[in-house]
Amino acid sequence: MSTNPGPNELFSTFYEEVKAIEKRDSVLTPKQQIDRLNRPGSTYFNLNPYDVLQVDPDAAMADIKKKYRQLSLLVHPDKNPDDIERSQKAFEAVNKAYKTLDDPETSRKCKEVVEEAKDLVEQMMIEKRKRVKKTSGSITIEEDDPEKRRHAIYVQTCKLFADLERLRVEEEQKQCSERKVVLIVLQVGEISRRKSPKHQKV
Repeated sequence: MSTNPGPNELFSTFYEEVKAIEKRDSVLTPKQQIDRLNRPGSTYFNLNPYDVLQVDPDAAMADIKKKYRQLSLLVHPDKNPDDIERSQKAFEAVNKAYKTLDDPETSRKCKEVVEEAKDLVEQMMIEKRKRVKKTSGSITIEEDDPEKRRHAIYVQTCKLFADLERLRVEEEQKQCSERKVVLIVLQVGEISRRKSPKHQKV
């Protein structure tokens, strides 16, 4: 009995590989990337630089840079003259994501967000497993599937990035309000000083 695959098996394997490559590369069309980066909720999805650049949080900086170049060429407004406004927004999202991950400090913070998301998902899985065990006696939950766990971590990561952005905006608004109050107090003080008898001409 021969262990060498026959021509039909080789062709089937080759054909499956070609289909997998086509599927992978189909995501790389400019229109699909512009649509992805402008989809409903993109304001929040685009806060996650790993999602914007479609890279794993553990990816090496060289891989991140390669993906950035690839995406920035695809969505660049000059390359998409029929969709300038949306391509500009997509291009800005890609640039911002790359700059975030290229800076060591912000990259470290992003990795901390991902780690926190993993911890939260693990905690959720423990609690869910306890609930399922009480009700059905089973200790298996859907997040035991690696793909479902990965998706749960992705969702939690997006939520954490959105929460951080909300807190940043609130802090910015608070500081702006405080500056306005200080400015008003200074202006009132200046007006009072000018009206005082000491500063009025006799």
